Amino acid sequence: MPFWTIVYALLFYTATALLVGGLAYKIRQYAKTPAPLKIPTTPAPVTRQGVVLRMFREVAFFESLFRSNKWIWIFGYLFHFGMFLVLARHLRYFTNPVWTWVDLIQPFGLYAAFAMVAGLAGLWARRVLVDRVRYISALSDHLMLALLMAIALTGLAMDYITHTDIVALKAFFLGLMVFNWQPIPEDPLLLVHLGLVATLMIIFPISKLLHAPGVFFSPTRNQVDNPRAEPGLRAHDSRHIAPWAAELEK
Repeated sequence: MPFWTIVYALLFYTATALLVGGLAYKIRQYAKTPAPLKIPTTPAPVTRQGVVLRMFREVAFFESLFRSNKWIWIFGYLFHFGMFLVLARHLRYFTNPVWTWVDLIQPFGLYAAFAMVAGLAGLWARRVLVDRVRYISALSDHLMLALLMAIALTGLAMDYITHTDIVALKAFFLGLMVFNWQPIPEDPLLLVHLGLVATLMIIFPISKLLHAPGVFFSPTRNQVDNPRAEPGLRAHDSRHIAPWAAELEK
């Protein structure tokens, strides 16, 4: 078995285990963290159905960011939507036969990489050029943006400059999924790209990128706005009160 095949097979097994295990641990931690107060960002929905709709708008369209800062919204949406299409396009390496919808989005995913790079460039420029943002930006913020940018640029380079054997690459990943290792193409740019991707997978559960699952557990977004009973509007038993405070009322 070729040396680099062994190295990258073990690397991706390790990265996948750390990614899945780390995400599971953090999501469990988020789910168990109590929210003793009602703190939804107002105006907030007063029904559970309204909360679901609000969360959908937040995840799909970044509604609160759009209201807050249009420029950040533009660059953030370019990056996130571009990354979504790029990731969806890469599903062709893990499916055989390729799903129809994955096949249909291939051209869009290819050009979405440019949107991803443009969005990252705008977000990074903000951290450098805006004084108040530069002041609160840590080295880890710049390193994370650099990692994402490097992944995107090396991916584009393989599309337009140095091509790799994608048939062999797909065989490698399909083989990993069934523990039947196949040789990985040993193109230097591909190995760098995959190494960067594995690095991102490893550090994802301990990075600020955890806002992806974390948004679903944010009490400012997922709570119904019913902090107290209001005659004619809500029943008294809808009043939100901490258990220790309820004991004092007995």
